Amino acid sequence: MQTAQLLTERPAEPRPELAPELADAADVLSDQLRVHLQRLAVLLEPHVDRIERRFLRRLQELKYDQRQRTALAEITPGAAARILARDKAPLHFIEQVEYNGRRLAKLNLPPSGILEALQEYDRLLQPVLKSLIPEDHADEHANFQWVREQLHFCVVLTLNNAYYQVRENETQAFYELSRVELESRNLSELLERFLESLTKVCHADAGCLYLLYDDGKSWELKASSPSQAGIAAVPNRAGLVRRIANARYLVKGDESDGAVLLDQTWREKYASCWSVPLASGGRTAGVMQFGFLRTYEWLPREQELLAAAAERCLIGAEKARLMEDLAQREEQVRRLAEHMLQVEEMERRRISRELHDEAGQSLLCIRLQMELIEQAMPESDGELKSKLKEARDLTERTILEMRRLIAALSPAVLEQLGLGAALRQLVNRFQRLQPCRVKLAISKMGRLPQKTETIAYRLVQECFNNIGKHAHATHVNISLSSTDGMLKLAVEDNGVGFNFEEAIEKRESFGISGMRERVALLGGKFRVDSRTEGSKRGTKISIELPIAK
Repeated sequence: MQTAQLLTERPAEPRPELAPELADAADVLSDQLRVHLQRLAVLLEPHVDRIERRFLRRLQELKYDQRQRTALAEITPGAAARILARDKAPLHFIEQVEYNGRRLAKLNLPPSGILEALQEYDRLLQPVLKSLIPEDHADEHANFQWVREQLHFCVVLTLNNAYYQVRENETQAFYELSRVELESRNLSELLERFLESLTKVCHADAGCLYLLYDDGKSWELKASSPSQAGIAAVPNRAGLVRRIANARYLVKGDESDGAVLLDQTWREKYASCWSVPLASGGRTAGVMQFGFLRTYEWLPREQELLAAAAERCLIGAEKARLMEDLAQREEQVRRLAEHMLQVEEMERRRISRELHDEAGQSLLCIRLQMELIEQAMPESDGELKSKLKEARDLTERTILEMRRLIAALSPAVLEQLGLGAALRQLVNRFQRLQPCRVKLAISKMGRLPQKTETIAYRLVQECFNNIGKHAHATHVNISLSSTDGMLKLAVEDNGVGFNFEEAIEKRESFGISGMRERVALLGGKFRVDSRTEGSKRGTKISIELPIAK
């Protein structure tokens, strides 16, 4: 029979456990109406085929398609009579209604369309029942009417549950896709998890996802379920993109449609396949294909779900690709910035060496020559001797200033004695220049990697520059410690404070921004707490730097 044939076309879909309320409905039918149902079934069974043929013709006139008509024929009182007349339990009919209810939901038939069809069946059934039951058996008419009403109630309840199952499964599928999109760390993981999720939703035995190379010459397998390793790219045959651009339901043995399958082993391996394009702006960017060991009919609701999922997959893939590109560019910028800092330190050392070896030595020679000239001059040239002494003193001050600049550019003590000694020297120099009391607390630690020591020194140096220029502080506390592979630095002053957000947004201000970038380059943490009012006004900068092994 055609109905039975179509019922076996989708065996891959697992039968969900019957809902408790539907099992209760079947129990109600079993306990209260079994006798009347059995009598009605026996009475109707010889006439069911004739009523069903008239019913199917009427549905055709009402523009129901063939698959909808077949499913509707399985939920009528005649279908129930056919089952009960064979001494099967009412639960078998309830299960049949639920299965066909899910089919009707996936065929996009609205519930109102089902109710209209059932009413048409009742109009065909009513005269048959009148002809079968004598007019003087009023009680029998009432009993059968009651049975039909109860049966109709159970059918509607079961259909509501079936529609809910379909919509719930669709919602769950899109929720899972959203979760995959949020949790995936890269494009490959996104595509793998997308395909795995959709393969489960479709109850497919296998799935694969291909993307078309930018040059359009081949298709690259980006994901497969179950996983297939070592699959080479598939050449893009002439006209293949145009054929793949349309969603297709492929059946084994159809040579024309079989060419659409990118994995040609599927043509013999699977009884039916689905092909869903990944397209954007009229351009086909890829395809998802699903294989089924048995013939598995493709219903409209499933086509719509997969089309929406394919669109979401493509958008997610584009987003993931952009994020990967952005991450690569950020990594390039980070490496460039790190290289620039290294270049800056090298340039500082070069300039300090040249100042020390060239200009510094020349100034020392000039000072020495001026001193010798001053000693050789007679006492009678007192005015000229005095001016020469002033020039010698100026030269001495220039030498001292140059030494300060050399120490600021590249402190030799940092390379020779380490961070602790360099910070003590920096504190002493700051206190000579600023009327400020500095307290330095350094926990016991060994030598750190040169990069870490240089970054920490420059951070403290920048803090002192900011405090000297803007803070007007009288007390500064600096603490330095090393715990659990982290270098912890804190610089706190009692100055006037500042607004951190405003300082960051200033286009010509690079002090705080530069410090934060230096810390970020090492993967550290940077925090600023500043108050401009109250008794606790001032600024505290807290920094954590990972110590490289």
